[in-house]
Amino acid sequence: MANALDSSRISPTAHYTGYVWCRNGISHPVFETRRGWFLFNALRPMNFVYRQMGGSTLEGMLLARHQVIDQLLVEAIESGRVGQVIEVAAGLSPRGYRFSTRYREQGLRYIEGDLPDMVEQKRAVLAAGGLSGDNHHVVELNALNDDGPNSLASIGAEYLDPGVGTAIITEGLLGYFSLDDVRGMWRRFSSLLGAYPHGLYLSDLNHGGDANNMRGTKLFRTLLSAFARGQVYTHFDGGSDEAAAELEACGFSSAEIHNPQHFTEHLQLSHQSEPTVVRVIEARIG
Repeated sequence: MANALDSSRISPTAHYTGYVWCRNGISHPVFETRRGWFLFNALRPMNFVYRQMGGSTLEGMLLARHQVIDQLLVEAIESGRVGQVIEVAAGLSPRGYRFSTRYREQGLRYIEGDLPDMVEQKRAVLAAGGLSGDNHHVVELNALNDDGPNSLASIGAEYLDPGVGTAIITEGLLGYFSLDDVRGMWRRFSSLLGAYPHGLYLSDLNHGGDANNMRGTKLFRTLLSAFARGQVYTHFDGGSDEAAAELEACGFSSAEIHNPQHFTEHLQLSHQSEPTVVRVIEARIG
């Protein structure tokens, strides 16, 4: 299957999230772009209205999911379960730079994959900031490809050590795809991770079970779809139990769906008290 998502859809949100992480002190200033600044300020009215309606802001959701994924990855690395990471559709996330620097002495290998336009921009940003490292690779990767040079299987064969525990991360990706496409990605992820001593999959998930019960969600989703230049999906109206069961059906040994509000000791930000529709997947093999 060689079905590429138009990179122009992802690009606006990559710039927006890059700016949010910079403005909250969890990214390097080189990741901040003018386009990100413009988009952030353009969406201020939407965020204000949604907060007044009792919902979480887009900024709050982005920060919550990013920091919970970070915390779960730290635990996996420091326990010795994970020594190499593939982040799919990494965009302008600072995680690859931060983790490859923080755990360089431990030998962590970090691979960021994305579509060609974003890969070119990410490499330029890292080079401009002097942030490149020999344990940090930015490569072309399409999560919808079963095989071929840009597939997950091909990247794994080229960059990963078969004797080392491996994590796959997707952040901000699943909402662009239908449930069938998501299932296909999850099967590819579990298939790859099953070849390593320990496999871990981390991702955010906006499932309908929570979203449908929060005021203003339909309006928020409509505005966000316009911002992303296409449909934004939520999945699993049955909630976290349904999502976990689906992950296990796709080949994972176990799956847990976390609410970021249960990680308040790790979220040292003013947004942590906001209710949120975002959840974080922690699925394992081995």
